[in-house]
Amino acid sequence: MKAIGMVEYKTVSTGIKAADLIVKTAEVELIQAQTVCPGKFIILFTGDLSAVRVSVDAAKREYPESMIDSFVLGNPHESIFKALTCTAEIDDVQALGVVETFTGASAIVAADHAAKTAQVDIFEIRIARGMCGKSYLLLTGTVAAVSEAVESSVALIKEEGLVLDYAVIPSPSKEFVKTLI
Repeated sequence: MKAIGMVEYKTVSTGIKAADLIVKTAEVELIQAQTVCPGKFIILFTGDLSAVRVSVDAAKREYPESMIDSFVLGNPHESIFKALTCTAEIDDVQALGVVETFTGASAIVAADHAAKTAQVDIFEIRIARGMCGKSYLLLTGTVAAVSEAVESSVALIKEEGLVLDYAVIPSPSKEFVKTLI
C-alpha cells in the first residue's frame, strides 16, 4: 500500500539530520525536505506503508526534542499530491472551504480526511511558507459537501489543538477565486 509521511521540526539542523535518517532507515522517496517559516524544517516522503511508518518512528525516536508534528497516511487521497504542488486544475468553485492549522502535518491530515469524507476537490495545501509556521488547505465542491468536509476535518484535528481557523464561503466571487488558482 502506498503511503505518505511527514515529520516537522523546530530547527533546521535537526530536520536535516532527521531527513538523512529517514531515507537511510527504509526505502522511501523524499517529496520535500526543506526549510519553511519561521526556520522550521519539514520532511515529506512516500513509499510503502510499512517503510513510511518505520521511517517516521525512527525520526520520532531519535529526535523527539525538537519535533513539532508528524503523521503517516496510508492510501492518501490522490488530490493531496497536486494540492501540495499547487498544480490541481479547478474549473468551477461553487463553494470555497478553508482550514487553517498550526502545523504543516495537520493541514495535510485535514486535507486527506476532507477529500475522503465528501465529494470535494482539494486544490491547495500551503505548508508554512510565508505564514510564520501556519498552514492551510483550500477545497471546493457544493456548499453541502464543502461544509461536511470542513466540519469533519476540523473535528479530527481539533482534538490535538491544531486548528487555528476555518471558513466555508458559498458562491465566492469569480474574480477573487482567480487570484487563488
